[in-house]
Amino acid sequence: MITLTINGLEVSVEKGTTLLEAAQFLGFPIPTLCHMEGLSPYGACRLCVVEIGEGPKARLVSSCTYPVEEGLKVRTASARVLNARKMVLELLLASCPQSKTIQDLASAHAIRQQRFRQEYEDCILCGRCVRMCAEQMMANAIGFRGRGAKRSLGTPFDAKSEVCRQCGGCIYVCPACELRCTYTEPEKAICGGCANLAPPCVQKDPFDDMMCYMNPCVACEISQES
Repeated sequence: MITLTINGLEVSVEKGTTLLEAAQFLGFPIPTLCHMEGLSPYGACRLCVVEIGEGPKARLVSSCTYPVEEGLKVRTASARVLNARKMVLELLLASCPQSKTIQDLASAHAIRQQRFRQEYEDCILCGRCVRMCAEQMMANAIGFRGRGAKRSLGTPFDAKSEVCRQCGGCIYVCPACELRCTYTEPEKAICGGCANLAPPCVQKDPFDDMMCYMNPCVACEISQES
């Protein structure tokens, strides 16, 4: 067993467990996008970043791909982590502003305006469809092509795939294919009408180390009841 500390709580988990799995075991919410249960971890979107280590050596890592380490200290909702997630979401909105999934995530993180120019590239290269086709459908009909800015998804040589069964699994898991119902005006404020969000708690602790990670926020629920 590996013993580590997450948000000040000591936990023991099996070797090979990821930080995401360990945090979920304790009930700490970590947003994910490219990660999906049943598919291998990929770490493409970087939305699940957490902060590990202490002091100047502390760094951000993707929790879905980082394995637990003995004595590791992890923070899932520090100010640094939340700022990084907001930046990631704003960049994703620039690539795929019509995605309901990304819109809801942005609303949950109190993002109300899009600072970057919208490119309408649609595909965010999360790799969900590729892994679904390879790992669940055993077809390998699609994959990544090119590198850097030229990276894209498709069939080899853009030819019609002979192994594709047109099952629709790639579309089912694609966050870009789930369009928001108010896409008629994408330049307007971020839509979170479908997210059913609880009021966010923005209080920090005296050390500026942890933001509120409870979902839903207990303090907000108490204030509403009173």
